[in-house]
Amino acid sequence: MPGLIIWKKRELDKMKRDIERLMSRLRDDFGLPSLQRMERKSPYIELSETDDNLVVRAEIPGIDPQNLDVSIIEGVMTIKGETKEETIGEGVNHHITKRRHRSFSRSIQLPCKIEITDVEATYREGILVIVMPKSKPDAVREIKIKVT
Repeated sequence: MPGLIIWKKRELDKMKRDIERLMSRLRDDFGLPSLQRMERKSPYIELSETDDNLVVRAEIPGIDPQNLDVSIIEGVMTIKGETKEETIGEGVNHHITKRRHRSFSRSIQLPCKIEITDVEATYREGILVIVMPKSKPDAVREIKIKVT
C-alpha cells in the first residue's frame, strides 16, 4: 500500500507542475496580467526544539506585523494574518481598480508544555520567529502516609 501512496503523490506533484507551467505560458505568451501565480494559502512553518526552547519560524513575506496575530491555547499555536491591497489605475478615464485581500490561519500542536508568559516573537524581512521556553518538569514530591 505505501507504493500506491508514493505513486499518487508523484502524480499529483507532476500535475501541479504542469498546471503551473501552463499558467506561466499563458501569462508570457498572451500577456494576461490577471492570471497570477498560484500562491500558497498558508505560510511555511518550521518547528524546532532545543533543550530549553521550542522555536517556530514562519515565512510570511509582505505582511505588516500589525496584521499578524499569534495565540497559544491548550498546547496549540495559531498564527493568523491578512493583507489588503488596492491599486487604482490613474489617468483621465478611470478604468481599472484592483483589490486583493489575502488572509491565512495556520495551527500547529506543540510537542510539550511551554511558559506562556515568556514567549517572544520577532518579525524581520518576512520571517516570523517565535521562541517559546519549555516548562520545567514538575518537581517530585514525596508524600508521607500516616498509618492509623
